[in-house]
Amino acid sequence: MTTDSTPIPPHADEPHRGGVAQRLNWLRAGVLGANDGIVSVAAVVVGVASATGDAGPILTAGLAALVGGAISMALGEYVSVSSQSDSEHALIAKERQELRDMPEEELEELAALYRAQGLSEATAHQVAVELTAHDALSAHLSAELHIDQDDVVSAWHAAGASAAAFTIGAILPMLAILLPPADWRIPVTFVAVLVALALTGALSAHIGGSSRLRATVRVVVGGALALAATYGVGALLGASGIV
Repeated sequence: MTTDSTPIPPHADEPHRGGVAQRLNWLRAGVLGANDGIVSVAAVVVGVASATGDAGPILTAGLAALVGGAISMALGEYVSVSSQSDSEHALIAKERQELRDMPEEELEELAALYRAQGLSEATAHQVAVELTAHDALSAHLSAELHIDQDDVVSAWHAAGASAAAFTIGAILPMLAILLPPADWRIPVTFVAVLVALALTGALSAHIGGSSRLRATVRVVVGGALALAATYGVGALLGASGIV
């Protein structure tokens, strides 16, 4: 028997706060961004390394791929999230205006939404009244639009996170291709990249709740094909004397 009278909420270890799904999506997007950095930069440096043994061109091509890829990822994420954020802000402003202009109609609309979820008419009306008194805008945004006005994604944060994830992933093939002796560069890079892809594939599947084996095989096979293709192109150009 305990002397502490503080009630313990059920499932206290579960994350019942808002934004959990969004944070998981961000984490999964970060893993996929790192995966893109690994594959794209590895393909470039392996292709160049198969054409020439000089470290200078390999470093130059790798850095160009890293910088260009990180900027491209950041720009794409910024444009995408900006569109989503603008839409959410517009919906929030519209809902706020409707609450000012026709509060009674909005109250009935909220009650109707709860009735549609299975509550009785009396209970739905009471819930709508109490939530409206507490925070009308949040109640309507949650029930109607599934939006949290305090959890709208920042386009700048998304762009920065995307660029950072890509850069972190790209560092691995850069180190793998530059640190070993010339004869070992390509084999070491192949092994390091495929191991890293297996880890990111398994982690992405774990976050998304899907099959780890299937996701791992898919991403490893895809990465191996990309490396083999660019290796073949580089070797062909090197043998032809073009480079």
